Amino acid sequence: MKIYCEELSNMPWEDRPKGHDGVLWRYSKNPITKRNPIKKGARVFNSAVVPFSEGFAGVFRVDHKNTRPFLHVGYSKDGINWQIEEEPIQWFDQSGNPFPVGYAYDPRVVRIEDSYYVTFCTDDHGPTIGVGVTKDFKHFTRLPNAFVPCNRNGVLFPRKINGKYVMLNRPSDMGHTPFGDIFLSESFDMIHWGNHRWVMGRNNRNWWENLKIGAGPVPIETSEGWLLIYHGVTLTCNGYVYSFGAALLDLEDPSKVLYRSKYYLLTPEEEYEVCGFVPNVVFPCAALCDGKTGRIAIYYGAADTYVAVAFGYVQEIVEFVKENSDSNRGEEPCR
Repeated sequence: MKIYCEELSNMPWEDRPKGHDGVLWRYSKNPITKRNPIKKGARVFNSAVVPFSEGFAGVFRVDHKNTRPFLHVGYSKDGINWQIEEEPIQWFDQSGNPFPVGYAYDPRVVRIEDSYYVTFCTDDHGPTIGVGVTKDFKHFTRLPNAFVPCNRNGVLFPRKINGKYVMLNRPSDMGHTPFGDIFLSESFDMIHWGNHRWVMGRNNRNWWENLKIGAGPVPIETSEGWLLIYHGVTLTCNGYVYSFGAALLDLEDPSKVLYRSKYYLLTPEEEYEVCGFVPNVVFPCAALCDGKTGRIAIYYGAADTYVAVAFGYVQEIVEFVKENSDSNRGEEPCR
């Protein structure tokens, strides 16, 4: 199997613990962020990181001490220890004028050619997907919002497909969204989005994802298809539980689901995942991948309070998805 990622020999890594037979394993020193990480911030979670310069850069969701979320830049030499800037990102429109942002959360970051695109949830008379771009993580240009409200979990593919930018997204509502399927949209210019197509929906047979699902990190291109890591939500007598699993999408038409695992990859188990501002949440937003070794480091929000990391191998995840594929790969479940 080929993995179409750059070689990333300096990515964070920890070998599989002796006797561990799971596909993923948690970093032994999780979580990698703490409460009150900066003066203005109470929590940092659901954040995105990418290789940058000789280390790594990230766009972090920081809930300020009024509980309103904003995006802050962070830098790291090793992908584990982060310096997060005190002030949130200052956005400017394409004409260079300030572009105020009322709130912003759950970012994803992807490099396409020579630019880094940031997608995130923001406000436009309701939650929708904001889009921004930077080349240096110092100057950020705001592009028009991708969709009308309500929409969340906007995730770009790392290259154009058939000459178009492609974004996964999850139409929602004004509240916590007690429903949600993954859709795909296309654009020639990163401004005008259309040709919307349904990709896959929640699955009533797999209870970990029977309420709603949403795209996680930027999809990873392999010879077997696009590896999509996504979160699934169920509602229990004690509230919502967020886990995450994986699927493989067709390389040339990623609206087609080739395989979809009926089992989750990770579910809340550790104290920092089950106890926090919002308990019982693991929410993946970013993945670093080494194209040479197949190593992967998945960054996920834990209990809406911390950032944590899990490790694995792309090859093993792909094999896990194919071996445990649900016959209901993407077909819409009973409503």
